[in-house]
Amino acid sequence: MTVELIDTSTERLGRAQDFAALHRQAEQFYAHQMRILDTHDVAAWGGLFTEDATLDLPFLPEPVPARTGLTRYPRAGAARRRRAGHRLTHWVGRLDLLPGHDHALRTRCSALVHAPSDGSGSEALHMGGGKALYVCVMEDALVPSRGEWRIAHRRVLRDDLA
Repeated sequence: MTVELIDTSTERLGRAQDFAALHRQAEQFYAHQMRILDTHDVAAWGGLFTEDATLDLPFLPEPVPARTGLTRYPRAGAARRRRAGHRLTHWVGRLDLLPGHDHALRTRCSALVHAPSDGSGSEALHMGGGKALYVCVMEDALVPSRGEWRIAHRRVLRDDLA
């Protein structure tokens, strides 16, 4: 019988711990971002993007400056939903990340957009109420800025709009 030892070197363990910490930070970043989206706080959402960030949305012919796009398109959609008495909740999962140069991250995740039936929020998803509207895939370039992550570029994909 041959036994192969697992590499438990300090360097390899340190890299795994560093990656786990990065992944945790990215998960927290996306959770925070989804809470902001759920409250329709466009100013706070815009603050998650760098000044020169671009936003590539499937219903636009070309990428737009993120902060301009964020104030123009989501605000109109949020106003329509409020007038109709609807609200949306967002859930992010399947987060994959690839560390890059200069401490930047390339991320890809799925975002479920859900309309609770009773307006009570995300708990309706767990209780079987409401309706899942669509799933987006977000591909982001995250960069560190003053101890926090900021989005330098976002590309949103939706199969139903392809």
